[in-house]
Amino acid sequence: MLRYHIMPVTPFQQNCTLFWCDETQEGALVDPGGEVDRLVAEAEKLGVTIKHIWVTHGHIDHAGAVADVADRLQIPIEGPHEDDTFWIDSMEDRAGMFGFPPCRSFRPQRWLQHGDTVRVGNLTFQVLHCPGHTPGHVVFYQPEAKLAQVGDVIFAGSIGRTDFPRGNHQHLIQSIRERLFPLGDDVAFIPGHGPMSTFGDERHSNPYVGDFNFARR
Repeated sequence: MLRYHIMPVTPFQQNCTLFWCDETQEGALVDPGGEVDRLVAEAEKLGVTIKHIWVTHGHIDHAGAVADVADRLQIPIEGPHEDDTFWIDSMEDRAGMFGFPPCRSFRPQRWLQHGDTVRVGNLTFQVLHCPGHTPGHVVFYQPEAKLAQVGDVIFAGSIGRTDFPRGNHQHLIQSIRERLFPLGDDVAFIPGHGPMSTFGDERHSNPYVGDFNFARR
């Protein structure tokens, strides 16, 4: 069975999530943006062995500590999609701009494509390429648990920004409406910031992508 633990990190309070399989106690750390000592200590406290790092996209608050965690634990990095290479390559320069400690860029052992899968313990997650916030943004979805880690694609009551380089508002709306909402109203999601929600709640009330916005067209 899937278990998870959400740990907000960095001044941006970005939701780093530890997913693990309770049969094997093997885990994947999603979007370790910072606070490496704390993340490792939390996993140890839970009795989880971190085996993978998964990255939704290349923004520094989500990926700033990826290289450090990978080196410390000697584990592979999976994701994001290769279209976020330019964001990853620029992290070292952006650290000072946003008040982050020095960080390093990285190359994942595996770039992810739409339709790929990733595994931790006995659990398989589906990978959905959901561009818009960044061109290489991916989402991790576990169908049996009906749970998705969506990064900065959608939030409770809001959606991701698209005013960054190579952001695209129309692509973001399509990612949400055509790739996430069809997963089902009962699917819960962990966003990159803020509280969890469900796709059904967002279809009903989200002012940017709710069904009521599209019924009038």
